[in-house]
Amino acid sequence: MPTTPLDRLLNLPQTALGVRAARQQTLASNIANADTPHYKARDMDFKAALQTALGGGLSGGPVELALTSNRHIGAKGGNAMDKTLLYRTETQSSVDGNTVDLDVERAAFAENSVHYEALINFINGRLRTMQQAIQGQ
Repeated sequence: MPTTPLDRLLNLPQTALGVRAARQQTLASNIANADTPHYKARDMDFKAALQTALGGGLSGGPVELALTSNRHIGAKGGNAMDKTLLYRTETQSSVDGNTVDLDVERAAFAENSVHYEALINFINGRLRTMQQAIQGQ
């Protein structure tokens, strides 16, 4: 499918927005499970996740299963973001095995929210500029 100039202009910020949203979900899950015994906090490396989402991650592209017989059913790998999820390093030990540090999670959540909002403003600015160009202003 050919890409339009609009697609090329918005691809990176749109993909970055999706990665930020996925990270926000992961951080929210950590906070929600702060009292769950043996829950291991997770986070992602934004740069690696963005490269994976853009198709250039890990080994240069999505991982596919090898089909050694024509009777095999093709399968797609899991969510690309799952490959970039890492377990967070434990900062304080817990008797129940939970590794969530609420201070760390809240700080990461707030920082990610700021970056998410900045991306939204960036995309809105690009769209506004394009609208002005179309209208001849």
